[in-house]
Amino acid sequence: MNHHEITRRAFLAATTTTALAAAFPIRVNAAEVVPRKISPNEKMNIAAIGAGGKGLSDIMACRKENVVALCDVDWKQAEEAFYRNPEAKQFRDYRQMLESMPEIDACTISTPDHMHAQAAYMAMKLGKHVYVQKPLTHTIKEARLLRRTATEMKVATQMGNQGHSGRGTREMCQLIWDGQIGDVAEVHCFTDRPGGRWHREASEMVTGETAPEGMPWDVWLGPAADRPYSSLYHPAKWRAWWDFGCGSLGDMACHIMDPAWMALKLHDAPTYTVDVVEKTEHTPQTTPVSCILKFDFPARGDMGPVSLYWYDGGKLPARPAEIPADEKIGDGDNGSLFVGTKGYAATGTYGGGTKLMPKVKMDALGRIELKIPKIDGSHYNNWIDACKGGEAACSNFEYSAPFTEMVLFGNLALRTGRKMTYDTVKGEVLNDTEANTLITKSYRPGWELPV
Repeated sequence: MNHHEITRRAFLAATTTTALAAAFPIRVNAAEVVPRKISPNEKMNIAAIGAGGKGLSDIMACRKENVVALCDVDWKQAEEAFYRNPEAKQFRDYRQMLESMPEIDACTISTPDHMHAQAAYMAMKLGKHVYVQKPLTHTIKEARLLRRTATEMKVATQMGNQGHSGRGTREMCQLIWDGQIGDVAEVHCFTDRPGGRWHREASEMVTGETAPEGMPWDVWLGPAADRPYSSLYHPAKWRAWWDFGCGSLGDMACHIMDPAWMALKLHDAPTYTVDVVEKTEHTPQTTPVSCILKFDFPARGDMGPVSLYWYDGGKLPARPAEIPADEKIGDGDNGSLFVGTKGYAATGTYGGGTKLMPKVKMDALGRIELKIPKIDGSHYNNWIDACKGGEAACSNFEYSAPFTEMVLFGNLALRTGRKMTYDTVKGEVLNDTEANTLITKSYRPGWELPV
């Protein structure tokens, strides 16, 4: 089946439930779909899929380009974006926007997790560059699909884990690669999410409510099973529901685990395991309020085996006796602690504040001198430069898709409660039939993806 058939069939099926979009079938020929060449001195036409919430800061960070369209199912949430970009066309359905505006060169995608793959896949198949918020996708299969599609369509991509562009993440790489703390056997990554942010209310009884005026609830649901609107899902609490979000791992692990993923070259592991140490207050429909996970990676090149622990909901690792109580590890409630044979290093939520610990060791070392290339400019500008023919963005899908697979693999363990082994080459859980059903998901008719 060629690209034209896949895209047209998927789009036509998807639009049968939405009269607004039904008049806009896709009419493209696979051989003709290539990204428009944009010179470094030219402004590109950029659109937002998700313009409220995080979508506002994402599109405003790209405002030096031509912001030509804004899409959000809930125009109340998008009011600020509309106000600040008065010339941009306004949409409630991204499918209509992409079909009716072929001049769009690139999209930021800042929807709930369960819609990332559908929006990114359609945009890339139409030759658009994409910046997709973390976690890249809702399922492991979707991450692999987006990686393949980005390569096929030759588009510039970036995942929204902005700390990956920062100096601090590279400083941690430099400390580890220079042997400053010896061989790293353990890393402890921790966050205070979800805490009271969005989870506790999700355990309440869901009752049908009236969706905000003009909001196409069917479009918000996308591939998820049909159900009535509830304010326990939208606008801010969807992360706690497996059907829409990826919990605390999806919210923060693509930030906090990133220095470990990069510095310890975890992407080189052919297999790795995950086990649940602890989880609290969860249901089959909702993510835990807190958990502790243990990932084990085998030796990789010159790197020895390492255990990576994940703590959320305010859980914290034990403080090493060598680190004084008045020295903050990471940002206090969020960050990472690296344990080596010669000492300790820590970094914050987004890789900032990288340092040796205790402080006397950092004082003795002084400034961490980078011997590896750093990123000039913001995470957004790094992607924009790639869209205009520059080097691939630092968290492009070749990097961020395998990283996302690891993060989502942790959620598989939370849902099954079992220790599992992941084959990174095949993209499969070894010897666990039930878990393998969770690396993908059922799609509501009309929203299927070729995973």
